[in-house]
Amino acid sequence: MKSQKPLRVLLKNDAIALGGVAAIDLSNLASATTSQDKSPVYFTKDISVSGLLKIYAKINGGMTGKIAIKLHSGEPHGPNLLPIELIKGLQAQIPNSTIVECNVLYPSPRQNTATHRDTLKTNGFSFCPVDIMDADGDAMLPIPGMREFLDKFSSPTLTEHPFTPGVHLTEIAVGKHLLNYESLLVYTHLKGHIMGGFGGSLKNIAIGCASGQVGKRQIHGEGWPTGKLFLERMVESGKGITGHFGSHITYINVLKNISVDCDCDPHGMKPTCNDIGILGSQDILAIDKASIDLLYAQPDLQRHDIAERIESRSGLHQLEYMKTLQMGKDQYELITL
Repeated sequence: MKSQKPLRVLLKNDAIALGGVAAIDLSNLASATTSQDKSPVYFTKDISVSGLLKIYAKINGGMTGKIAIKLHSGEPHGPNLLPIELIKGLQAQIPNSTIVECNVLYPSPRQNTATHRDTLKTNGFSFCPVDIMDADGDAMLPIPGMREFLDKFSSPTLTEHPFTPGVHLTEIAVGKHLLNYESLLVYTHLKGHIMGGFGGSLKNIAIGCASGQVGKRQIHGEGWPTGKLFLERMVESGKGITGHFGSHITYINVLKNISVDCDCDPHGMKPTCNDIGILGSQDILAIDKASIDLLYAQPDLQRHDIAERIESRSGLHQLEYMKTLQMGKDQYELITL
């Protein structure tokens, strides 16, 4: 497939992708983003339980009460899943925490609760309970400010809109059990995605917390169309979930086994990008943007395939629309631990 933009042009000119970072080495990436009005994003190259715990210690201030750990548990024997030790070791150190998932909409053993539980066992999730949040149905979450936002630009005389014309969301159906938790740790294996371009923290909660038969259908729409409208509904879903948890939500992105394909693909392509490290932040836009910046900061051969997947699916629009909906800051300070 062909990229929408030549990679070198994107590196030079695409502000949402690189936030003004012209150089492609890590030291310059960090030094170019130091300011008190930018969100802190913590980074370590140490992809281990120790590295995870160092990151979590910096971003866990809002984690109180019952804590849900939302991750992608993957299809059976998925080829690029995070090592189970990186999940088991982190969860064991977070008191009152439970791993949570939802059923899926596409044909898969994870489409219904019983065979989803079998898949969880296959993939090593036997060390703690896993709550399949839509096992008992759905709950509707309002998406803060969306109705007012859409109404503001509803006049048929307007020729420009800050969103793509079409069906947008003012509420999202999530797994009912999500309401049982006071806090949410969004623990994300960052990778490519066949429809979204890439899957970061936003995709993890937007699709991942949406209930299998109702919420995911709201986001995808009939016929599963791709493009900016799908990405915008995904962002809107994420806004509903971040709005629900408020200050009691935090984010970790692990940049390891970075395939162009999602963990929902049981035959995902072998990664061609080297492992990079772990990021953590309390700002969903900042962490996903920092993750993209680090991907694009890799040497040409390392970043080529994942960049092509992102660009060919307009994946950077996730970041643009998160900024439009004021879900966080697209400027950040990268703090290496």
